[in-house]
Amino acid sequence: MLNNVPRRVFVAAAVLSAVVILVFFSSFTLDFSARPLSYAVYDNEGRLLGAKVAADEQWRFESSTVPEKFESAIIAFEDKRFRYHFGIDPLSLARAVTMNLKQSRVVSGGSTITMQTVRLLENHPKRTFFQKAKEAVLAVSLEMRFSKKKILELYVANAPFGGNVVGLEAASWRYFNRSPDHLTWAESATLAVLPNQPSLVYPGANKEILLAKRNALLRKLHERGFFDGRVLQLSLEEELPEKPYALPSSAPHYLEFLIASSKGSEKGKAKKQKSKFATTIDSGIQANTARILERWSANFRKKGISNAAALVVDTKTLDILAYCGNTGGYDANPDSYDVNLVRAKRSSGSILKPFLYAAMLDSGQLLPEQLVIDVPTRIGSYSPGNNIPEYQGVIQASEALSRSLNIPAIRELREYGVNAFLAHLKKCGFTTFTRSADDYGLPLILGGGETMLEEVVFAYARMMNKAQSPLADFPSSSGSSYLTLEALANGTRPLEEANWQRYAHSKKIAWKTGTSSGNRDTWAVGTTPEYTVGVWIGNADGHGNSELRSFMTSAPVLFDLFSALSRTTWPAKPEFDLKEVEVCAHSGFLSGTNCPSVKTSLAPKKAPAVSVCPYCRIVSLTPDLKFQATADDLEGGVLPVTQKRFVLPPGIELWYKKINFGYEPLPAFTENHKKSAVNDLSIVFPEQGANLIIPVEIDGKDGAMVMQAACRDPSRTVYWDLDGEFLGMTRHYHDMAVTPRAGKHTLTLSDSNGTVVSRTFTIVADDDE
Repeated sequence: MLNNVPRRVFVAAAVLSAVVILVFFSSFTLDFSARPLSYAVYDNEGRLLGAKVAADEQWRFESSTVPEKFESAIIAFEDKRFRYHFGIDPLSLARAVTMNLKQSRVVSGGSTITMQTVRLLENHPKRTFFQKAKEAVLAVSLEMRFSKKKILELYVANAPFGGNVVGLEAASWRYFNRSPDHLTWAESATLAVLPNQPSLVYPGANKEILLAKRNALLRKLHERGFFDGRVLQLSLEEELPEKPYALPSSAPHYLEFLIASSKGSEKGKAKKQKSKFATTIDSGIQANTARILERWSANFRKKGISNAAALVVDTKTLDILAYCGNTGGYDANPDSYDVNLVRAKRSSGSILKPFLYAAMLDSGQLLPEQLVIDVPTRIGSYSPGNNIPEYQGVIQASEALSRSLNIPAIRELREYGVNAFLAHLKKCGFTTFTRSADDYGLPLILGGGETMLEEVVFAYARMMNKAQSPLADFPSSSGSSYLTLEALANGTRPLEEANWQRYAHSKKIAWKTGTSSGNRDTWAVGTTPEYTVGVWIGNADGHGNSELRSFMTSAPVLFDLFSALSRTTWPAKPEFDLKEVEVCAHSGFLSGTNCPSVKTSLAPKKAPAVSVCPYCRIVSLTPDLKFQATADDLEGGVLPVTQKRFVLPPGIELWYKKINFGYEPLPAFTENHKKSAVNDLSIVFPEQGANLIIPVEIDGKDGAMVMQAACRDPSRTVYWDLDGEFLGMTRHYHDMAVTPRAGKHTLTLSDSNGTVVSRTFTIVADDDE
């Protein structure tokens, strides 16, 4: 064969080789970062989840390993001696030189894959003899710098595949809707012939030419022993692709977040563009989460609720398994679909209550069965409403949490302190509560601050991890974390959430819902040792909707998502961080000497003993137990009997006995009861019948008056009631701030010994003076 090649061809080849040697270390260089890349996000097994077109509107991905089938096909078609030459194939080059000399122009390149890689990296310069020589030099240089594997990766990543499709990965998804690793022999051969003539041969046009080239390549591969005759026959029968597919878009908001985070981290640094993002997302969980969320969201949109978001994480590792930042797409939500609601700041509703509960367990200010107050309440000028129409009087702290009662939460936050709680939230991983404690005030616990779904989910996951290990990164103890999660998993739910409570029992899940003021946001989060799932439902523009209630929106979505996850477990009780404490059987407080019966309860091991039962006391009764009486009240030498009794203050008892029929209030005193001359409890301010003005503060806010009382016995608890609304209780120092409206008011105080005193006063408006 070589005898037919003219002598001048060999001379030309020799000259060119000499040129290569002379300029081998020339100044020719390749810019590997000149061409913009598409951003792409991949799942935990390396599968493409989504991509964004490059800055030059091309689909061009970062180079990656070339699958074996495509490698065999592209080498057989483009450069059969690729694995053996040093960047230049003398035989191919000789043929090309002969043809070019005959035509007096470059009509054939004789290019190897390495030389074509150089040409692609130089952005297809004009074909000239000088350019060909330059490509040869750079090809040899490339061979010296990189392995054959890397050179092939560069070529495959930059080869044109028709239209704006560049590189094998983009072509594989565009034409076959699958990754290059899963291409058949026929599909690999189809793509292998495209870079040779991308402007002429591409799927959907010139089908006959493409089919002929593909089949010829398949036969060549068969002849070289890559597969048997049966595979050849099946491959020849495969259809060619038709209309290109859209590239995957399974996690668009996560991709945008990763892009933004990457740019932020590289700001001010001369770094190569990061375009490929390997993630922990599980494509199966991602697909199920998106499907379930979109189905529910489509129904919600009929009610005027446009947007939804969900996040699923691996509880133990905090790896993100599914990330759905919004729903509806640009067709349904053209003005709001771009909003990433996983990271949007939204009113927290009641979703923070468990973190306060756990913190107070650790501080000794709460026990799970301790009674907390749930009556109409006014704190200064703030009069929060409850989230259910009935007040309980008092209710166990764990049940108040599971039922998400507002009044107990407000009172607990006042006792714990807003400043202390803000510091605790920061340690839990929340970054959005940046205002002062005075700005937030007590409404913080009911949604007065904004948080992100992402941070909520991670915080609940960390709490679950801490319940299992003292080493987990979470500020509450293992004991308090476990007790909090038990309350969320097993507690009594509000009536409207009863259905979801029954559903939750199929998988033990610690779950919490929340609805923000004005029905603008609904939340639901659930956690197990395996998964933590968070859901937000609402409108991205913030407008409210009466249908936006968590038990109708976020809760059912949460449990639907859990139903699509694999089996879950529940953590063992962390005996290492729990202790048994003796508590009053009636109040759940640490037992005191006056408690008629006691039982054991669990508390975090290091929680201090703060307060004993304030509701049990010794009462003196007539022998028939029908009346209260002292020795002075009885005649004929009859002595009263004493009993240890659980007694609620009048303002609390009024509500409690409406729903607790077994409660026994104290009987009245006998008719001849002689009141003690010693005034054990008295109201210092306001005076009886006083007319008072409460001035407006300098900043325009309503002012407050501070009421004062005195109690001879410093150990007693004093309960404050204004016009039938329970204000709170005090110990040792008896002051209470309040901002009553204009008009007549009645202040009633009672203490833990049953003493009751009252006083009336009038608030006069400024314009009445």
